[in-house]
Amino acid sequence: MNPQEFGVLLISVLASVMGQFFLKMGAAKLGKLDFAHPFNKITGIITTPELLIGLGCYGLGAIAYILLLTRVNLSVAGPAASLVYVFSVIIGFFIFKEPIPIMRLTGLGFIVAGVILVVWNK
Repeated sequence: MNPQEFGVLLISVLASVMGQFFLKMGAAKLGKLDFAHPFNKITGIITTPELLIGLGCYGLGAIAYILLLTRVNLSVAGPAASLVYVFSVIIGFFIFKEPIPIMRLTGLGFIVAGVILVVWNK
């Protein structure tokens, strides 16, 4: 993967992570799902700016990923896109004060090591 391709991958990953961040913020505003009034939640989704921004970020991430797939094998791009998981846990920890148990931290280490091995060019 050359630097330009890595840049497109980074845009895709960061846009997807920002999508998750805004979706979590919007979901927190909505509160828990009330099965008695599902239409109220649907209306809430449509009218919550953070949720719309999150969906837009996901769309941007998908476009960048499609562009990446025009240049990089799926067997490289797919695993590399798993960096979204790593950044999501980091955002969860620092912004939403979610704990990171040692097993999750170990799993993230395996993800990072796997991505390095997959994208490494000899």
